[in-house]
Amino acid sequence: MNRNLKLVINNVYSEKNQKYFFEKEELKIILDLYAKMVSQGSWKDYGLNISSKQVGFCVFKNSTENATFKICKNFKPINKNLRYLITDSKGKILRNSYKLKDLVNNINWKKL
Repeated sequence: MNRNLKLVINNVYSEKNQKYFFEKEELKIILDLYAKMVSQGSWKDYGLNISSKQVGFCVFKNSTENATFKICKNFKPINKNLRYLITDSKGKILRNSYKLKDLVNNINWKKL
């Protein structure tokens, strides 16, 4: 029997255990949107950019092109409205919000 294994029942967020990624609920919102857009034929592929300052979900309309835009989460935003961003391929901020669900739901993705 391996004595080095331990069971984690409640994985509580703490500052010293901070992970640099999307939380489960955030990732669900983004992946639900991704599934919807793929089924409509608008999006083809995605990628993730992860750093200590920001994590980004990059969307591709064609897998051979650069990312069309990126849904980002800033870990240490200057302003609370810069917590979640949608940027274009050059890094220009198209939309921003402090709530991911509001950001994702209040945009016309076909026109973006």
